[in-house]
Amino acid sequence: MTILIQNGHVVDPLTKRDEVCDVLVADGKIRKVGVSLQDEADRILDASGCYVMPGFIDLHVHFRDPGLTYKETLETGGKAAVRGGVTTVCAMPNTRPVIDSGEKVEDVHKRAREVSPAHVIQIGAVTMGQSGKELADIAGMAKAGCHAISEDGKSVMNASLYRKGMKEAKKNGVSVFAHCEDITMVEGGVMNADENAKRLGLPGITNSVEDVIAARDILLAKETGVRLHLCHCSTADSVEMIRLAKEEGLPVTGEVCPHHFTLSADDIREDDANFKMNPPLRSREDVDALRKGLKDGVMDVIATDHAPHGEEEKSQSMMDAPFGIVGLETSAALTYTELVKTGILSIMDMAEKMSYNPAKILGLAKKGSVSEEMDADLVVFDPKRVYRIDKNTFLSKGKNTPFDGREVTGDVKYTLVDGEVVYENQALTGGK
Repeated sequence: MTILIQNGHVVDPLTKRDEVCDVLVADGKIRKVGVSLQDEADRILDASGCYVMPGFIDLHVHFRDPGLTYKETLETGGKAAVRGGVTTVCAMPNTRPVIDSGEKVEDVHKRAREVSPAHVIQIGAVTMGQSGKELADIAGMAKAGCHAISEDGKSVMNASLYRKGMKEAKKNGVSVFAHCEDITMVEGGVMNADENAKRLGLPGITNSVEDVIAARDILLAKETGVRLHLCHCSTADSVEMIRLAKEEGLPVTGEVCPHHFTLSADDIREDDANFKMNPPLRSREDVDALRKGLKDGVMDVIATDHAPHGEEEKSQSMMDAPFGIVGLETSAALTYTELVKTGILSIMDMAEKMSYNPAKILGLAKKGSVSEEMDADLVVFDPKRVYRIDKNTFLSKGKNTPFDGREVTGDVKYTLVDGEVVYENQALTGGK
């Protein structure tokens, strides 16, 4: 099918195109980008008043498949993704069983191609069963197309074993995605260690729980030369350490989640597990540092850490409920509302941090750009629509969000994957 997207404001971080023009899509590729294209097409999409950006690439999601599909499946997660303008996701390996072999990576990829409207890249574990005792089949997973390894949900506490894993990742051309948490220092904490935790009578998690491992992992990356990506950074010192690493020329990148640049621990008014995530919401000073890191280009990526859970699990006290919130269907709106509308980021910065930079980190040469002969993974984003987030409309199985009822500006009008419209005007299509 040939599709002509007309009169949209094209935002392309690769070519720096930032103007109203048309985009012609055919056979899964972008064929032309220009002003007033006259080519015939099977379908015309009117993008007037909207931005046309490369489809968002989320480096950090939990699809719970296999083994925990009551929380999410490859199908429901993929639907949630395209509703949020996300055309490619990286699924973390802490499923049941853990994704620790090439065969398991291939299984997820095969099933995702059959049921998910979004592209799914399965990330492999660092250690077998994420037990921290022996390395997983890193070579096999790399061959199967995992692109990165991660022990996400925990850190590999054995630094010697982790260093060996980094060397193996470097050898096989994949990145390391680091969840930075010194588990020996958590001490049962469920939220940030501050006056809010004391007020609620809940145990706290200090910044050093993250910072100690962030420093360790950067030093190990320096020694091994592996590409290191720090997931869901939440502290001012994490931003500073990434800045110093970059100044030294190290291959280190970092991501920030919308909940960490939007909310602080001060927003937790009561014992509500929808505000329980790992790492936790931090101080206002940390939030300001994360925003500045994004503005200055120290922090490369906006990712969600989409973590769906069952309603019963999240209806418990923060002491007993699991960590994590959903984010795929709210990330673009929160980014636009909190960062673009406020002037912290430009719309070009948004496209860069949600698509172009993630594509570079993954080595996806044909994604992350609205230019000729690139993959036709695109999002048409309406910056004028004002509405309140309603968790009951989510396509994800997970409804666990602290943003229910929050007013935002900006919504996805169309999502295209491989040149097919898979989501339009608040509804899924037959699509891919």
